[in-house]
Amino acid sequence: MNDTLHHRGPDGEGLELFQHPLAVVGLAHRRLSIIDLSEGGKQPKQYKHFTITFNGEIYNYKEIKKELTTLGHQFDSHSDTEVILHSYEEWGAKSVDKFIGMFAFAIYDASRNELFCCRDRAGVKPFFYSLQNDVFLFASELKALLQHPAFDKKINTDAISSFLQFGYVPHPHCIYQQTSKLSPGHHLTLNLTNKEMVIKQYWNVYDYYNKPKLSIDFNEAITQTEALLISACQYRMVSDVPVGIFLSGGYDSSTVTALLQSHSSTKLKTFTIGFSDDGINEAHHAKAVAQHLGTDHYEYDCTEKEALDIVPTLPYYYDEPFADSSAIPTTLVSKMARQQVTVAISADAGDEVFAGYNRYEYLQKFGGKIKAMPGFARKAMAGLMSSIDADSIPILRNKYLFHSRYEKVKQLLLESDDRKMNLAMSRQFTEKDVTRLLKKTFTTLSSAFDSKELRPENYDVISSIMAIDYQTYLADDIMQKVDRATMTHSLEGREPFLDHRVIEWAAQLPTSFKYHEGTTKYILKEIAHRYIPKSIMERPKMGFEIPINAWLEKDLRPLVDEYLSYDFMEKQQIFNTQHVLDLKADFYNGKKEKAEKIWYLLMFQLWHEQWMK
Repeated sequence: MNDTLHHRGPDGEGLELFQHPLAVVGLAHRRLSIIDLSEGGKQPKQYKHFTITFNGEIYNYKEIKKELTTLGHQFDSHSDTEVILHSYEEWGAKSVDKFIGMFAFAIYDASRNELFCCRDRAGVKPFFYSLQNDVFLFASELKALLQHPAFDKKINTDAISSFLQFGYVPHPHCIYQQTSKLSPGHHLTLNLTNKEMVIKQYWNVYDYYNKPKLSIDFNEAITQTEALLISACQYRMVSDVPVGIFLSGGYDSSTVTALLQSHSSTKLKTFTIGFSDDGINEAHHAKAVAQHLGTDHYEYDCTEKEALDIVPTLPYYYDEPFADSSAIPTTLVSKMARQQVTVAISADAGDEVFAGYNRYEYLQKFGGKIKAMPGFARKAMAGLMSSIDADSIPILRNKYLFHSRYEKVKQLLLESDDRKMNLAMSRQFTEKDVTRLLKKTFTTLSSAFDSKELRPENYDVISSIMAIDYQTYLADDIMQKVDRATMTHSLEGREPFLDHRVIEWAAQLPTSFKYHEGTTKYILKEIAHRYIPKSIMERPKMGFEIPINAWLEKDLRPLVDEYLSYDFMEKQQIFNTQHVLDLKADFYNGKKEKAEKIWYLLMFQLWHEQWMK
């Protein structure tokens, strides 16, 4: 099991076995040396009757260590791992409240005969687990679980349905039966005596969205937000190995780079991937930002072949079906950065924390107007759009993400409230689509999309969607993508915007500070403009967009034809073959808006071939 995760920690390995009258406990660890490069940082690490295996970083471990020292604790290393153990001894499960960091860890307490498992608040680090055949298994990636003879890898059909809708399987669910993800902000205690498992939530983003909005002047809000972001960024520079920054040239990564470079006496290393297609190439924007800020900038021009070559490797590292195509450039930039550094700072979550996605703006601007339309009119308009190919619409067909958005708007027109509209814009296949696609019946899995925790008195459209995104798309898509892409190349990714103090603060800011008169990420942009001129920054939002349409029509067509063929699907017995063949024919006959659906199906098939063959 440990050997399968070599890529996550090539610098060392450890294994401890404990024979207990009621259980055999085995803890294993792969080491990527970041803090305390000596043997003192080796894991699993023991202290008294506690043993830990830990993935991640506790950035404020020195402050916690100082507090523990005053309480009489003595340490034999300079590692944050040891601080977790002493904290757990001193404060128990409440110790987690003190941690600023990203983490997934398990502590075996031999005196209580318990296993305590915990995942960080935002879900930066993964934690998969399974309890079957009287064996409890856990790991950072599913491929480790599959190595154990007690693990029975039966597919969860309900999870296939969720994947087809969202492009990922939402926590706490998993693609395999009797297997789960420990949800972000939760810990799990397993009693080895009576086999009782208790899962508790220790942190919830809604606790902060449900607080009264701060009565604060906008300029003061800028000052305090900037100070908090500086703290979050500087914490993520804590390392005994070189650190770099992913710089796309957008507001999020540019702000992080600016805050760090302005408080550094040395040139920071920044990394950007460029593409030959100018329509998706942001490298020149990143270069302009890097030159203005004075970083040591590295740019790699990626060929289309290099990007395409990654596609067949995705299912191995993303060992659950995963359809976010931006995994490709994220993997490429991670590979480039690893040649220079061991830690890379990534500016994910700026959109979810400060209201950056275009769909927030769409629902704010147009949601009310759509809801005001008579139901028959909305259905008629959606029907008309279905009869017109997106690629036949002049001018608009050349716009960024137009084909994908065209498909989403058709779903949007059929919904009548904010929550369902957001769901329509977040998924690729509807439940009706999935019913037609799958041979077996399925049950819709519960997820954070269903949450109604935002109190009515605190409700506004943008706050509602941001809170949902923080617990769904961010945790299950973005964080899985970055974790796998970086760890594929033994690179540690760090996320300043996912410092829990940032969202706890931002959730209490007036919504108008985040989305203001048509400007998304308003307060974040104002902070960025203190360091970088507007003339460099202001341009339409891009993002890591891959030319899926063209790839599926040409270079990836052999894969599509093989894995979405009649013979393959009939042998597989998962999909209604004719329905998929019709969908494929629509795409090949000019309905480019179907490209994302074909991509989702192809990603599932490649995963199935890798792991279920």
